[in-house]
Amino acid sequence: MPRLNRIVETALYVDDLDRAAAFYDGTLGLSSMLRTRTLFAYDIGGQNVLLLFLRGASVETQVSERGSIPPHDGHGPLHICFAVDATELTAWETQLRQQGVEIEGRMHWNRGGESIYFRDPDGHLLEIMTPGNWPNY
Repeated sequence: MPRLNRIVETALYVDDLDRAAAFYDGTLGLSSMLRTRTLFAYDIGGQNVLLLFLRGASVETQVSERGSIPPHDGHGPLHICFAVDATELTAWETQLRQQGVEIEGRMHWNRGGESIYFRDPDGHLLEIMTPGNWPNY
């Protein structure tokens, strides 16, 4: 069986790219790598890419001289988790509160990690997690 090495991209679908960018740029401090009229891409730790698609703008096959991308879209509140060092969790809680973001939940994992949960402007559930939850994290 060929091996899968990692997830490169994770996608969320948003109703307003500019509103989402204000949150992901400003509140989370992410670095934008690409901005089009239907897609914004962000670097996550130099290893992953977060794609924000304008909801409904990618429901048809996208074709260019380099190939094609099949249709996709998403509805409802989705979930993604960001990894942080254990020493950074308190700073993230402070940052979120200072930006007026409500922390909706907290979890202390059996393996010693911790998570905090909050929402982006489109209602997606975001998580910040320290090491000590999964066998590989």
